Amino acid sequence: MCKVDVAIERYGLAAPTGRYDSVDDYLLARWTGADGGESEGYKSLTTWFNKRLLARVYERNGRDVTDVRLDAEYEALVGDDELDYGDVAADLATDDIDADEVTGAMASWSTMRRHLNGCLDGEKPTVEASSDWERNSVDIARETVAEKAESALASLGKKGRLAGAEDAGVDVQVKVSCAECPTRVPLEDALDRGFVCQEHHAGADEMAEEAVRETGVAPDGGADSGGRLRAVLPIGALSSAGLALSEYTGTALELVAAAGMA
Repeated sequence: MCKVDVAIERYGLAAPTGRYDSVDDYLLARWTGADGGESEGYKSLTTWFNKRLLARVYERNGRDVTDVRLDAEYEALVGDDELDYGDVAADLATDDIDADEVTGAMASWSTMRRHLNGCLDGEKPTVEASSDWERNSVDIARETVAEKAESALASLGKKGRLAGAEDAGVDVQVKVSCAECPTRVPLEDALDRGFVCQEHHAGADEMAEEAVRETGVAPDGGADSGGRLRAVLPIGALSSAGLALSEYTGTALELVAAAGMA
């Protein structure tokens, strides 16, 4: 069994509604868009799964479960702020919850990808060609880099150069940075907002207002975030993966690969 299967069995995870026979059925339906909705990506499904696991742990230990609390504590547990992590870990300990054990049971983006494609033999329906080729190019580049990094980790593990490497998963995130200041944000956030840096890009104010109207979320700066073990891959890795860079004039584009136990 893979890590997702182990977590489902160990924590007794069930689908959120009786409409689905299992968590796996629910994940596949959301991933493929089988219910008639828009298909979801690995990242959102991983977040949902991990929060489901965390909520189950809270229930077992008599800890109050509210959406606000779950969201805030989950972000602290998976983020890179050690102080926030320590504060939440100490609070969880008062309810006999081991934060390291819980986070160790959580799935990574690459683990969820392998589970859906491999363990469940899932397959998304063929999508007709769309005009959103830029996002598709980024997704292809990200998956290609993740696969190459996983292969390299497995080799390092077999050679005894990196303990636990063979069982590690790799998460890859694309970030864009402003050419004028240190602002650095995930590409998805930049595309949703319509700009990389509000201060240094013409028309950013108007686009920011539009983004707020559509999403209800105000844009913020580019604080870096991600896994605790990170490596910034060179631009060449993107080029070799088939990502066209000419559309991102004025910004720097990089892939951040976060490796963690999967």
